[in-house]
Amino acid sequence: MSQRALIIVDLQNDYFPGGDFPLDGIDAAAANAAKVLDAARRNGDAVIHVQHHSLAPEATFFVPGTQGVEINAAVRPAEGEPVVVKNFPNSFRATTLRELLDQKGIEDVVIVGAMSHMCIAATGRAAADFGYRTTVIHDACATRALEFNGTVIPSAQVHAANMAALAFGYAKVIPAAEHLAG
Repeated sequence: MSQRALIIVDLQNDYFPGGDFPLDGIDAAAANAAKVLDAARRNGDAVIHVQHHSLAPEATFFVPGTQGVEINAAVRPAEGEPVVVKNFPNSFRATTLRELLDQKGIEDVVIVGAMSHMCIAATGRAAADFGYRTTVIHDACATRALEFNGTVIPSAQVHAANMAALAFGYAKVIPAAEHLAG
C-alpha cells in the first residue's frame, strides 16, 4: 500500500460559478484536481476529502445543509473515501485528519483545493510542521482577489505569493502535469 495521500481541500459548490463565493480559475483548478484524483485512485494512494462547514451565524457560504457546502461533482468522494469536516482554515485543526494519515502510515501528502491563501496555505504549513513530505499542486488550487489597505491584489498575484511562500520552506510546489508524469 502507498504511503502517500491526496488531500482535497474545500472543492465545494459555493466556490464554483453560481455558488455563493466563486473563485477565479476554479473550473481549471478542479479539472486538474480531478486528474490528480484519478491518478491517486489508480496508484492506490489514500484519498481524503476535506469539507468546510461554516458555523458562524453570519456565514454567507459553506452553510451546513445547503447545496453550496456539498463537495463538487468534479472530485466527488468515491465509496470508502473519508470526508473530514472542518471549521477552520487549517484542515488539521480540531479534525481527525492527522489520525487518519497516521493510521494509514502516510509519509507524503499531496494537497489540492481552495483557497490558495487560506486553507491551502494553512494546511500545507501544518502538514510540513507535522513532518509529512508535502506537495502542493499549484494549478489544482484557486483563490480570489483580495484587498489590503485600499489596494486590490489580483487573484493571480494572491495565488503566486502564497505558492511562493509555501515553496520557500514548507512544500514542493509543482504543476499537475509534473506530478502526473512523476
